[in-house]
Amino acid sequence: MRKFLTAGLGLALSASMPGAAQVADTAALSAQRQALDKFAWMDGTWRGPAITKGPGGEHRVTQTERIGPMLGGTLRVIEGKGFNPDGSVGFNAFAVISYDAAKQAYVFHSYAQGRSGDFMIRPTADGYVWAIPAGPMLIRYTASLKDGTWTEIGERIAPGQAPVQFFEMHLTRVGDTAWPNGGAMTPQ
Repeated sequence: MRKFLTAGLGLALSASMPGAAQVADTAALSAQRQALDKFAWMDGTWRGPAITKGPGGEHRVTQTERIGPMLGGTLRVIEGKGFNPDGSVGFNAFAVISYDAAKQAYVFHSYAQGRSGDFMIRPTADGYVWAIPAGPMLIRYTASLKDGTWTEIGERIAPGQAPVQFFEMHLTRVGDTAWPNGGAMTPQ
């Protein structure tokens, strides 16, 4: 047992030491890049109207998204920001889409409104679907890109009931962005 503890401690120390030899898993990196290419259509800056319907009524914002690749294209980094009619921020979220080559599964890690979590996401022929388990219900977002417009709807799905739409946005691509790689640190 001591032999295994010593070996384990040695591995942990060498992995945490600056300059320790680190060998990349090129097959995993290649699989991640290829998988994340399915979301490349999202790269850039986007803007358009969004509406959320809740018990207190409707909340309308001008939704913006800025999205770009990170770590050599093995991640997609997303910032969503919704502006109220007076220009104040009414919604702000940050997310990362990744791909686990070993599990052959995508992960959508999201931070929004004081919450965070890992959620299922899968690309579709013209967009994606992602979902949040909410007790017996499911919150499902379905997005598509058609004729230059990124449309996304959100639905609450309760067992034995028809889906109820509570969110909709229609975004148009505004342009390119150097984010998140732009302005990255350099050795000098």
